[in-house]
Amino acid sequence: MIRVLIADDQPLVRRGLALILGPDPEFEVVGEAEDGARAVALARELRPDVVVMDIRMPVLDGVQATAELARTLPDVRVLALSTFDMDEYVVAALRAGAYGFLPKDVSPEELGAAVRTVHGGEAVVAPRLLTRLLSAYVRTPAPARPAVAAAAAPTDMTPREREIWQLLAAGLDNAEIAAELDISVSTVKNHITGIFGKLGVRDRAQAVIAAYESGLVEAGCGSG
Repeated sequence: MIRVLIADDQPLVRRGLALILGPDPEFEVVGEAEDGARAVALARELRPDVVVMDIRMPVLDGVQATAELARTLPDVRVLALSTFDMDEYVVAALRAGAYGFLPKDVSPEELGAAVRTVHGGEAVVAPRLLTRLLSAYVRTPAPARPAVAAAAAPTDMTPREREIWQLLAAGLDNAEIAAELDISVSTVKNHITGIFGKLGVRDRAQAVIAAYESGLVEAGCGSG
């Protein structure tokens, strides 16, 4: 069973999310928080597997709460929610350590699938949506600075790794990168694993953010 904590400043939203997840025997909604500070406190007390976190909340916003959880409870995974899919706070939340992002108008099936994916340690964010977000907001100062460790491209990265990193940052998936470079998908996956290690990042979302922050990709030049 996946233990879920819901954090949103709107009671109706919290109740709606709980009603979506609660009846599914795969999920247990262990608590609800009305602001980021309460979310952090409840996460420390209840140790949920996943926090479904609104990124715009009073007292402590979702970005700051995410950064605090990433620092103190790294096993608790955050799935960020926003009313708008084009929101600079989404980029800040991913920098701060969120495992993924969903707009609030997702279907119940999409929400459940995203919670499962985040619980499994994978990122939930469409590459092209992330590219659009970074193209629009990468110059916007973030309320929290990155969980992404690399501000510059590593010097030990090979030319092929840089090429794949750049394509990944442009929003291409593994199959598209393989077709672009005329190599196998398994080779792409192996290179991406190496890229993550050299960047000190956890997933594709953070690798894309690192590409923009390092200057490998320029804001406004992404696809999508």
